[in-house]
Amino acid sequence: MKRFLDVLVAGIGLVLLSPFFVVMALIIKWDSPGPVFFRQERVGRGFSMFRLWKFRTMHVFADRQAAITIGTRDPRITRAGYWLRKYKLDELPQLINVFCGEMSLVGPRPEVKKFVDLYSPEQRKVLSILPGLTDWASIHYRHENSLLEGKEDPIRYYEEVIMPAKLALNLKYLEQRSFWVDLKILFQTLVALFRKE
Repeated sequence: MKRFLDVLVAGIGLVLLSPFFVVMALIIKWDSPGPVFFRQERVGRGFSMFRLWKFRTMHVFADRQAAITIGTRDPRITRAGYWLRKYKLDELPQLINVFCGEMSLVGPRPEVKKFVDLYSPEQRKVLSILPGLTDWASIHYRHENSLLEGKEDPIRYYEEVIMPAKLALNLKYLEQRSFWVDLKILFQTLVALFRKE
């Protein structure tokens, strides 16, 4: 049922959103030089590596400077990228990953290997299922960039504070996951996107 829902929603979403993708591509190309999409290697189920699809929101090669973005006004983020990130629109191309079976609609967000290498044996259990477009951690830490802003060592703060908290939520999901829990997470994700704070 989960895989059927993934393929159905991702397939319909990609068809319906194709005009939007074209508009976004034009805006991204107009805003700054470089490709429309940003593809980055992430760790998937069973420690397998796959390339994540996103709309490019940073200047070309800016991702080489740091593993995470810090603050909503990170100078590496383009003007169009700011708005894409604000409403999580940069994540929509990951419907391609979902359709191809590399991701699911709901599941632990995929990490880069640099951070996965720090997981404890218990935390590595999150790699037993497909990573997802959204999860409890995506909802609770939707303002993660703001939390990192102003920290003396943002990457260390992420590794020691935010990442363990997110993994704890993912481990909880592993114990409770069901079709209805997935629907609840999808609904709360949509609500969070449009909530004024």
